[in-house]
Amino acid sequence: MNSPKNIQISDFDYPLPEERIAKFPLAQRDQSKLLYYHDGAISESQFFHIPELLPQNSLLVFNDTKVIHARLFFPKPTGSIIEVFCLEPFEMPVSQCFDQREHCSWKCFVGNNKKWKEPILSREIMIDGVNVTLSVQRRAAIGNAWIIDFSWTGEVSFAHIIDAAGVIPLPPYLNREAVSSDNERYQTVYARLQGSVAAPTAGLHFTPEVFDALKEKHIDTDFITLHVGAGTFKPVNTPTIGEHEMHVEKIEIARNNIKCILDHMGQPIIPVGTTSVRTIESVYWFGVKLSRTPDLECMSVLQWDPYELAESAIPATDAYRNVLSWMDRQGTDYLEGDTQLMIAPGYRYHVISGLITNFHQPKSTLLLLVSALIGDAWRDCYQYALDHGFRFLSYGDSCLFLR
Repeated sequence: MNSPKNIQISDFDYPLPEERIAKFPLAQRDQSKLLYYHDGAISESQFFHIPELLPQNSLLVFNDTKVIHARLFFPKPTGSIIEVFCLEPFEMPVSQCFDQREHCSWKCFVGNNKKWKEPILSREIMIDGVNVTLSVQRRAAIGNAWIIDFSWTGEVSFAHIIDAAGVIPLPPYLNREAVSSDNERYQTVYARLQGSVAAPTAGLHFTPEVFDALKEKHIDTDFITLHVGAGTFKPVNTPTIGEHEMHVEKIEIARNNIKCILDHMGQPIIPVGTTSVRTIESVYWFGVKLSRTPDLECMSVLQWDPYELAESAIPATDAYRNVLSWMDRQGTDYLEGDTQLMIAPGYRYHVISGLITNFHQPKSTLLLLVSALIGDAWRDCYQYALDHGFRFLSYGDSCLFLR
């Protein structure tokens, strides 16, 4: 596998006028446009037709993560407002953190940090008619973020606290504050496990009616979890990809998910969104690492693992069986770990055969992931979309890419 480290990010730029960025979603999720690319041909449809365009016997793999109300504001007597933006739990599994009843700690961005002079900031919130005091305290800096200790009164979980006190985070490129409708529309209809600070936006187009149509077409579906971090919006500010540090995201995938993907190998496996891609392919590379070192203590896939381990590549079925065997030895039905996987031109996909996704920002790692799948055809697809009135980015239209 060729290393992408010398790829120039400037080769993945394209003109995106501000007016082409969708600031709000369409009234109906499945009425968005769909760009269909297959066998070198580009065509246009609407999303509710996607069951008719998918190959027979396909497996669609969804990310069921749920966006949390990650932005919390603490007003000061002076009139200043401190924003605490929750990124990920600190030294605790995501699900366990949301179940905490008195205190927990998070890695957070802090807005207006220089004006935070007090040891502790507090605010009152109302949960089910009960007044609750929420307090935050900075513990230590960690990179460009802080470890923040949360504590609160009342017998309520942190899941209830953040839902009542926080605001849903929108992508910075929308350049607007969240409104009440975003609480529903910036979530997929199948969102289940809290933990993301950004939505897996390819899934925003799906409706119960589309799922019914998929079932009628005998297209299988499965749901895995990758909690999307703020790093998904991290721009590539270096001339080459090799100088860019890929963000780390948390994976949670059940034994039954891995078995389902394994059972469908040899048939079209099509992830819904780049986060599902990263999860599926990360599990593969963890299986490769287990073939070399069976007694690894935990799952971790580093940025350049696929390129440095290319000569150790094994069939996808073997890799996934390695992971199941490792889970047997660990006595667990859930694979939890970290992935920093960088997918760029030169990457060889081992499991997936297509992708449902939105249109991505210029010079982004997500665009590199698309290019790794369809090559330079991404330019023709994006130019077609610009020429035919497609809406771009998180609340925009969608694509179906088939190899």
